[in-house]
Amino acid sequence: MRRRKAERREIQPDSRYNSVQVQSLINRVLKNGKKSLATQLVYDAFDIIGEKTGKDPLEIFNKAVENTSPRMEVRPRRIGGATYQIPMEVPAYRQFALSARWMLASVRAQTGSSFKERLAAELMKAAKNEGSAVNKKEESHRMAKANRAFSHFRY
Repeated sequence: MRRRKAERREIQPDSRYNSVQVQSLINRVLKNGKKSLATQLVYDAFDIIGEKTGKDPLEIFNKAVENTSPRMEVRPRRIGGATYQIPMEVPAYRQFALSARWMLASVRAQTGSSFKERLAAELMKAAKNEGSAVNKKEESHRMAKANRAFSHFRY
């Protein structure tokens, strides 16, 4: 076990939108160290969003993140030989992490068009409260609601 908690690294904002969340999304798209490719894919997806909606892509992205960020989740805790699923609030940094993870997982699961088109489509769906990432969030909330009886076992 660790002696102390690992300190969280500060992420520098991206160059085009000056947003830490966009940079974090780029880092999650990243594969095999090809950061310039990941950056280009995200920016191209944002350009597609701008063309299709006529709105600011950053606003659409922020709305998508807001709609897919879970407020509650269940975490397993062992008590007296039984494992209970205990509903807990999700810290802000984890809300974004889960949101981005779920959106990218649904983008990668789809086939057909290019990655940037699928990413743009998923972000636009999430901004309208649709899509598989939103379903994942709602499932997380349903699980938390179903296990409310165990909330007094909180850490």
